[in-house]
Amino acid sequence: MSDLPRKAVTRTARLAALPLGFAGRATWGLGKRIGGKSAEIVARELQQRTADQLFKVLGELKGGAMKFGQALSVFESALPEEVAGPYRAALTKLQDAAPPMPTRTVHAVLEERLGEEWRELFLEFEDKPAAAASIGQVHRAVWHDGREVAVKVQYPGAGEALLSDLTQLSRFARLLGPLIPGMDIKPLITEMRDRVSEELDYALEAHAQQEHAEVFADDPDVVVPRVVHQSDQVLVTEWIDGIPLSEVIAEGTREQRDRAGQLLARFLFSGPARTGLLHADPHPGNFRLLPGSGEAEEDGPESWRLGVLDFGTVDRLPGGLPETIGTCLRLTLEGDAETVYELLREDGFVKESVDLAPDAVLEYLQPIIEPAEVASFGFTRGWMRNQAARIADPRSPAHQLGRQLNLPPSYLLIHRVTLSTIGVLCQLNATVRLRDELEEWLPGFVEAEDQGEGEEERERAAGDGADEADDRDRAVE
Repeated sequence: MSDLPRKAVTRTARLAALPLGFAGRATWGLGKRIGGKSAEIVARELQQRTADQLFKVLGELKGGAMKFGQALSVFESALPEEVAGPYRAALTKLQDAAPPMPTRTVHAVLEERLGEEWRELFLEFEDKPAAAASIGQVHRAVWHDGREVAVKVQYPGAGEALLSDLTQLSRFARLLGPLIPGMDIKPLITEMRDRVSEELDYALEAHAQQEHAEVFADDPDVVVPRVVHQSDQVLVTEWIDGIPLSEVIAEGTREQRDRAGQLLARFLFSGPARTGLLHADPHPGNFRLLPGSGEAEEDGPESWRLGVLDFGTVDRLPGGLPETIGTCLRLTLEGDAETVYELLREDGFVKESVDLAPDAVLEYLQPIIEPAEVASFGFTRGWMRNQAARIADPRSPAHQLGRQLNLPPSYLLIHRVTLSTIGVLCQLNATVRLRDELEEWLPGFVEAEDQGEGEEERERAAGDGADEADDRDRAVE
């Protein structure tokens, strides 16, 4: 792969080959079975071939094709285990790497956007990309002031490719649906198309990243690189090292998995509360697990931090996450079906023309909110598969009720980010104290009176701690 294929007819033809390939392999599988091979062996070979083609096409085309693949990759944990393996290997490759564009193209973009003397801005610049993703690739460099930086260069023609790919993918969304049970593919593609202009605007991305970097500057748990320089199609930020979350998923220790999961949940809920912005691209390629600030050998798991990258897609939530989410979650845990139903109707989750039984709605929601019922919850692929199967089975009451619910446009991105984050937690197989994060950061999850009492208790505890410290100081004197 030498460059981003930009001709719409070329990209369309390659994407159109995906469903044709799916159908062709099904015929091939039937022939194998007639020839005597067992159904199990044929199915496994069929899935492997499909996964290989999916990665090859989505990864090499980059643009909207790869972005769609990245979005799917976090849901591989919902696939039945007998078919998950091939997709897991293929789709997770899309989370952190793609074939790079040629060095001459990179240099041409830098010369056009930073000026003919662009090399003078850097003490060092590595031509080999450190990462290559859907609309741009990242090069490691040293800025002229000595800071290590990441230089993100947008692929020429990325905007055209994004729109072309997503238009084509939407045409055969139904054929792709079976890849992820219980997930409606078409709204996902539509939402991605609506976000194209933001994704391509590095000025918007720089603003969102710098806002996060300033708010989380002294945070002990989350690291966001500061923006160093931004121009059209080029974004320079501070470099951070760390273990990609895709590697933690593949071979991380139990401690790394649990710590990464806890910090991911914390960032999901604390980000909107602290910045008014929701990081809306939570696939593992955008996160790093960093050792603590001291010597790595001395740092325990509790000192590891989460590095967060790529703020190209954000949801603007000036008041943080909607209070309705936290209130409905709390009332569902309390079993208050009538109030939950009324709140869902008020916010448009139940249309005026639809009449549902409140108890049935509560029964539908309760399995989904299981992680919030306990002090700590083990997110597993098995749990995710059970949830997906429950909602996807047309014979189940959950499927029938789910089809009657509505997702208001203002909740669309929040819904996708939450599902994606849960998908990553299940890939990590992490045990997470989710309830702690909800109580701390989700508006409405704790009643106002309880919230006030909690704050008073924390203030008293802080005061008692200060008094104890004074006593110790006097004793030393």
